[in-house]
Amino acid sequence: MALDNPPQKKSGWPGSGLAKGLAVTLRTMTRKTQTAQYPDVLPELPPRSRGVIGLFEENCTVCMLCARECPDWCIYIDSHKETVPPAAPGGRERSQNVLDRFAIDFSLCMYCGICIEVCPFDALFWSPEFEYAETDIHELTHERDKLREWMWTVPAPPALDPGAEEPKEVAAARKTADKLLAQHAAEAPEASGATGTTGASGASGAAGEGAPS
Repeated sequence: MALDNPPQKKSGWPGSGLAKGLAVTLRTMTRKTQTAQYPDVLPELPPRSRGVIGLFEENCTVCMLCARECPDWCIYIDSHKETVPPAAPGGRERSQNVLDRFAIDFSLCMYCGICIEVCPFDALFWSPEFEYAETDIHELTHERDKLREWMWTVPAPPALDPGAEEPKEVAAARKTADKLLAQHAAEAPEASGATGTTGASGASGAAGEGAPS
């Protein structure tokens, strides 16, 4: 039985395939390498890279929105209520939530950013830092102190057009800083006044002892 399609003899001289492969290798060797020498040379990441989440604790009101909206349930928040005295005489006392624990388990986090988007008080921010791998999976649960440290790596917001409103992150930080300065300024005169009163009474007592009867 004759074959309809008899095998054809390969064309070309022996070793042509090897020569073509070496030619490709030589062309690649002459080109500039694009290899990133990590970790000796760190990559230049864009400002909005999703590396790790930082916590600005002063803005957190323990509203629990981030924990409820997290699809992975990797945010753990504990708090308690404290009674706050009235701001003005005759006012009513009110209660407020005090944050006890804020932790994020990055072994479960899928970096969707929903917690940052739903936070109504700008307490969570993206940081481009990504070098926090651990050999123990339990170390990937970052508590509030470690989340606060990541805030120092959060890049500044991009510059706005002239005449635009101040970024809400900067406005919130400035408001908190001004509040703390005002509190320290109010405590300083009270401390100095108490010291001055003690010194004056001691001086008058000493003068009275030395005066003739």
